[in-house]
Amino acid sequence: MVMYIATYIIDIAALFYLIGLLNSSTTLNICRKKPFLVGTILTVIIILCEAGTVFTNNGSLNLRSLNILCNIFGFALTPMLPIAITLIFDRMILRTHKLLLVPTLINIVATVLSPLFGFIFYVDANNQYIRGDYFFIFLTVYIINFLLLVIITLEVGKKYNYPIMLKMVALSLFTIAGTSIQLVNPLAYSSWHCVTLSLLLYFLLISEFDSSFDTLTGLYNRAAFDKATKQIAETKALSVIILDINDFKSINDTYGHNYGDTVIKAVAAIIRKSFNKNYTCYRLGGDEFSIISNETDQEKIEYQLKTMANNLAEMREKGNPLPTVSYGYSIFRGGEKLDFHKTFKEADDQMYHYKKIQKADDRTVLVHQT
Repeated sequence: MVMYIATYIIDIAALFYLIGLLNSSTTLNICRKKPFLVGTILTVIIILCEAGTVFTNNGSLNLRSLNILCNIFGFALTPMLPIAITLIFDRMILRTHKLLLVPTLINIVATVLSPLFGFIFYVDANNQYIRGDYFFIFLTVYIINFLLLVIITLEVGKKYNYPIMLKMVALSLFTIAGTSIQLVNPLAYSSWHCVTLSLLLYFLLISEFDSSFDTLTGLYNRAAFDKATKQIAETKALSVIILDINDFKSINDTYGHNYGDTVIKAVAAIIRKSFNKNYTCYRLGGDEFSIISNETDQEKIEYQLKTMANNLAEMREKGNPLPTVSYGYSIFRGGEKLDFHKTFKEADDQMYHYKKIQKADDRTVLVHQT
C-alpha cells in the first residue's frame, strides 16, 4: 500500500506542477487554459479517490462508507476526463452537440445507484470491493468518450489543416492503452500514472503548436513558415503564393495603427476563408502573407486567388473599407532538387510586378476621372 500511495503522491505533485505551468504559460492559447485546468484538477480528484479506495479497502468496517464514497466519485468522474481533454481543442463542442453528454450522464446515474443495486461496483458488508454486474456500462462510456476525443480531434485537424493531429491521436491511443491495463486487471494501478504523463505530454505538444500562430490573425506565423520550408522534401512538387496589402502604409498613416491591425485581421480572415485545405496560410509580418500548397495546377490556383479577390470585393460592397491585395505565385513541378529561395523569389517578384500594374491602373483611373 505504501508503494501505491507514494506513486499517487508523485502523480499529484506532477499535476500541481502542470497547473503552475498552465498559469505561467505565454505560448498556450488562453482559450485552452480553462479546460486544461479543469482536466488537470479532475485528474487530481480522481487520483485522490483511487488512493482512497486503496487505503479503505482493507476490511475495516469503519472505513466502508468512505470506500463507497471514493468509488462513487471515481467511477462518476473518470469518463468526464476525455470530454475535458476534447474541450481543450474544441471548447464549443458541447454547446453544439449536447447529446454527447448522454452516455456520461447514464454512467453517473448508474454509479450513484451502485451502492444500493450493485450496477457498476459494490462494497460488501466486509468492506471488500466487487465489480458490479453492469460494470460494462462504465467501461463502454469510458471507451465511447475516448473514441469521441479521437474522432473530434481528427475532424478539427482536417477542418483547419492542423499538422499535429496524428500526434494527438497517437497520444490519445497511448492513454487508452495505458488505462486499459487496469480495466483488465483491477490490481494493476497504472491508469492515472499514464493519464498524468499524457497530460504533461499534451501540454508540451499544444504549447509548441500554439506558438506557431500569429496572435493577431490566427494564421501560422513566420517561425512556422521557416520551419515548414526546412521540412519540405527536396523533390516535392508545390506552389508558393505571396500576398501583400496595397497602400497599407497610407492606411496606417491616415487611420492609425489600431485600424491598420483591424484591416490585417480582416484580410487574413478572408485569405483563410478563400483557400481550401490544400493551402496552408502564413502571416510573414506586417501586411505580407504567404501560402504554401501541394497544388500545382495553375488554373486551380488562379481560381482560389479569384475567390479571394471576390470575397474582398464582396466585403467592400457591404460597406467595409478593405484595401485590395496584390499577389504572385510560383509553381515547382518537382522531379529535381528544390531551391525554395528561388521559388519564393519568383512569387515575390510576380507579386511586386502585379502591384506596379495595379498602381498604374489606379493612376489612369484618376486621370480619366479628372
